[in-house]
Amino acid sequence: MVKAIRVHELGGHEVLKWDDVEIGEPKDGEVRVRNKAVGVNFIDVYFRKGVYKAPSLPFTPGMEAVGVVTAVGPGLTGRKVGDLVAYAGQPMGSYAEEQILPADKVVPVPASVDPVIGAAILLKGMTAHFLVRRCFKVEPGHTVLVHAAAGGVGSLLCQWANALGATVIGLVSNKEKAAQAKEDGCHHVIIYSEEDFVVRVNEVTSGNGVDVVYDSVGKDTFEGSLACLKLRGYMVSFGQASGTPDPVPLSALAAKSLFLTRPTLFQYVVTRDELLEAAGEVFTNVASGVLKVRLNHTYPLSEAAKAHADLESRKTSGSIVLIP
Repeated sequence: MVKAIRVHELGGHEVLKWDDVEIGEPKDGEVRVRNKAVGVNFIDVYFRKGVYKAPSLPFTPGMEAVGVVTAVGPGLTGRKVGDLVAYAGQPMGSYAEEQILPADKVVPVPASVDPVIGAAILLKGMTAHFLVRRCFKVEPGHTVLVHAAAGGVGSLLCQWANALGATVIGLVSNKEKAAQAKEDGCHHVIIYSEEDFVVRVNEVTSGNGVDVVYDSVGKDTFEGSLACLKLRGYMVSFGQASGTPDPVPLSALAAKSLFLTRPTLFQYVVTRDELLEAAGEVFTNVASGVLKVRLNHTYPLSEAAKAHADLESRKTSGSIVLIP
């Protein structure tokens, strides 16, 4: 038996329970991993609340971890006991001391990357990777608008877009987060609680608007985001922290020939090659200093409920990691 966080009913952070679970031995194509660090992501909150549907109840949340391989399934080659590996995405279940994972979903962690840093960045880093490199390919001369610029993904988006030569506008909720966004490469920072971000973006861009908006907030910001775009701009809605946006009439896009996409990471790392490329670029950029991980919060795994409460009440910035 190992300890894990279990969700027996959907609801608030208090439904996260510290339980004993049986995980068994790895089968063909699987590895057993003892987790050293577990990443916390907003998608974990969506599953806990039921915004996204878990396959069954009870379930162990969590979609990101770094750990050491303790057993490999029969006949498996390419992974061995003692390997330091990471995974991000499916299968859910990283809020546990140990877990069984498909071997083709784990990626090697280079010696240059600390396990806690790896768990803090892989999911968010691969999300930032597909957003700026594939979903909309950010290039020098582009102007990008990043919502929640001091959040886990937002911080990395700002750093990466800046490194790619774009002008970065970041939206944050307070002065403390504004200072962080500046450090992360934002050329302009807007505190949305103090001024109308649509008006301010219009001023900053001399009325031209931005090439792309990366919006993880959803309902509260969606219409404003569309208003900030230039002709043929890209609206990338990749989260809904404030709730699901209202339906969009096509006429709202026709006014400026806008593009709208609602992507998720898992459709961009379908093949093993895509996964290795994304993870490789993330770890390379961490090692070279292009991406700096803001790991401001660690909690014992048993206190995952407190981590969720702090995340949802905006008491956190950057990445959160649970330590088994």
